[in-house]
Amino acid sequence: HLNKQQTARGEKTFANPRNAAAGSLRQLDSRVTGRRPLTFLSYAVGVVEGAQLPNSHHDILHRLQTWGLPISVYMQVVNGVQGCLDYYQDILAHRDNLPFDIDGVVYKINRVEQQEQLGFVSRAPRWAIAHKFPAQEALTQLLDIDVQVGRTGALTPVARLSPVNVGGVTVTNATLHNQDEIIRKDVRVGDTVILRRAGDVIPEVVRVLADKRPDSSQPFVLPDKCPVCGSDVTRAEGEAVVRCTGGLICPAQRKQAVQHFASRRAMDIDGLGDKLVEQLIEGDLVKSVADIYTLSKEQWAGLERMGKKSANNIIKALEKSKSTTLAHFLYALGIREVGESTAGLLAQQFGSLEKLMSATEKDLQKIPDIGPIAAKHIVAFFQQSYNREVIQRLQEVGVHWAAPTEQPSAATEQSLAGQTFVLTGTLSSMTRDEAKKSLQALGAKVSGSVSKKTSCVVAGEKAGSKLDKAQALGVKVIDEAGLMALLEQ
Repeated sequence: HLNKQQTARGEKTFANPRNAAAGSLRQLDSRVTGRRPLTFLSYAVGVVEGAQLPNSHHDILHRLQTWGLPISVYMQVVNGVQGCLDYYQDILAHRDNLPFDIDGVVYKINRVEQQEQLGFVSRAPRWAIAHKFPAQEALTQLLDIDVQVGRTGALTPVARLSPVNVGGVTVTNATLHNQDEIIRKDVRVGDTVILRRAGDVIPEVVRVLADKRPDSSQPFVLPDKCPVCGSDVTRAEGEAVVRCTGGLICPAQRKQAVQHFASRRAMDIDGLGDKLVEQLIEGDLVKSVADIYTLSKEQWAGLERMGKKSANNIIKALEKSKSTTLAHFLYALGIREVGESTAGLLAQQFGSLEKLMSATEKDLQKIPDIGPIAAKHIVAFFQQSYNREVIQRLQEVGVHWAAPTEQPSAATEQSLAGQTFVLTGTLSSMTRDEAKKSLQALGAKVSGSVSKKTSCVVAGEKAGSKLDKAQALGVKVIDEAGLMALLEQ
């Protein structure tokens, strides 16, 4: 219904109900939100003060209903595991006929007293569990295969599909990963394919219906030249990925290198978005990331949708970005295998760019969590004369960071040294970046993924799969209050 309204007004339609609801609620103009046909179903009670509610979840929801609050008519009380499974199968069978999209059901302990006894793990209740439905699938035709070039030169084949609705989402593209996957599934242009939204999020071509294949079809082979710059492509031994050898000669790599360099967690250049970067590359105004600091006010103002005021704002943002940290600078350079965490580790261990640039693979592998592959890429990056020239130019235009401070006291240095933390969910008292820096200041490593080696997971609001994995592995989990107590100690 909402998409019909959007189409009638000539406005962009929504990809799925989740996006539609979130976008509607975030409107600055409440009148726009008021015109959107949103509905709300009560599913629980938060804080109760000065009142006594029934002692079962089912009865609480019905009490809400008597007060005029809507609840789901599909709620049901069942007994035992088999009752849960029967309910699951019944809802699954009627899924397509429900007046809203769902990706599973939730089982809850009914008695409030038992809920209180079971309690919570971090912010997840022990008395409720989700049972997801299988991923939804649909048939569609593969119209073409495009090859995209990423920041590191990786060539990724992307399936262009005849638009199809899968689980409430209109899908037109799906990744094909790499040449090996294309060969394994024998995917060809013109094929009828089965598309799946894995986890009801990521579109994936599952398999081909070979009996519907046109007689004229041909096996797809990745090009031996970069589709953007024409440079040779290469595939390293043991890797599935084919890469363009053009480096920053390649406009696609150059564009994404500049976008990465300017991003919030790198040099944090406010206002330098993707559209502006595209204009800089297409106009041949920027050949390396250093060039963005040498453009004149007139050159900025001459870009589409830019004027003198916007140009002034960009120049101010560029000037502000020149004062950074070594960790942010290393991350901004876009070295393969060097993400935020590794960049922070390198800055912490070496203290200066000069020492890092002269490090050997052997030196690097002495650092925890830096293996031979990452060490090889780091050394190779700094050995390339082009990269050294770009770094020199960046320093010449004023990019700088504070010199290493005095070593922290032994007590401070050792308080979290050797421990690995993972942050997940939203924190209310600080940003994730601030929490990360606070933990790193105490010697901890902050990783982006959970493993058996993880010391502790900090779970904020709406913690996701990382929390689930931590619980499955038996990794210690603390909430935001626990983090604050840890930092205060």
